Amino acid sequence: MKKLKFTKLTGAGNDFILFDSKINPQIDLSEDQIVKLCDRHFGIGADGILIISESDEVDFNMDYYNSDGSLGSLCGNGARSILKYSFANRWINSNNAVFVNNGIKYSGKINEDGNVTFYLNSPKNLKYNFKVKAANQMINSHFADTGSPHLIINIEDVLVDSKNANNFYSDINSFPVYELGKELRYSKDILDEGVNVNFIKIDGDKILIRTYERGVENETLACGTGSTAAALISSVIFKLNPPIKIITKSNSELIVNFEVENQKVKNLSLTGPAEIVFSGEILI
Repeated sequence: MKKLKFTKLTGAGNDFILFDSKINPQIDLSEDQIVKLCDRHFGIGADGILIISESDEVDFNMDYYNSDGSLGSLCGNGARSILKYSFANRWINSNNAVFVNNGIKYSGKINEDGNVTFYLNSPKNLKYNFKVKAANQMINSHFADTGSPHLIINIEDVLVDSKNANNFYSDINSFPVYELGKELRYSKDILDEGVNVNFIKIDGDKILIRTYERGVENETLACGTGSTAAALISSVIFKLNPPIKIITKSNSELIVNFEVENQKVKNLSLTGPAEIVFSGEILI
């Protein structure tokens, strides 16, 4: 067994275990070790693992692993959390940072109020108003890839009982996120490798959101790329204007901002809280 030093972080309730390669040289975690570390009963507990390592070209490299041990796609709250850590532990010499995740360059900054802004690349494959089958009904849906693939569903488009055509969900707190999320996450009609599933409700000028995340295989308290996808879709479908407020399952507020020029999204950002919770050591 070996001893590793770690830091626990949270981004709007999306929580992570971070390993610093300067403190843990040549860190190499197996899939089983990641699963055990993320287990909330027998490990530290987290939605995923972050590894920060040195780079010759940018401020640092970010690797993200889902709690099921798989290599993750882009994690927005993970990116904001690692930015918080990099600033607090002198990986960067200013409030701004450039880093690489999965071979793609990103940037972010620490704001004066302590919140963290992460700049995403332009979204891909936006699709609106198509039907997916779940819970014995055809449900109106939308899709956006914001670095991770996301299905967006307005809960008011989902029937409580498929046999009653006039009874739609209205309360996001009682919505069956796990059951429908799990069913849709594996739908091969959407994406071969599966998809994250976001359920939203428009509340005035803000979006209430709950997310079933692939790789975690459960609902999480927040999802950064999912919140970003929901804001982009809602700007078109529900005519919300950026910056758009997102209220997550944890009751945290995320802000998605962007501009549209020649029908293309640019300057896409996600801003919200990210905190260092505690540090410790573990034997694995």
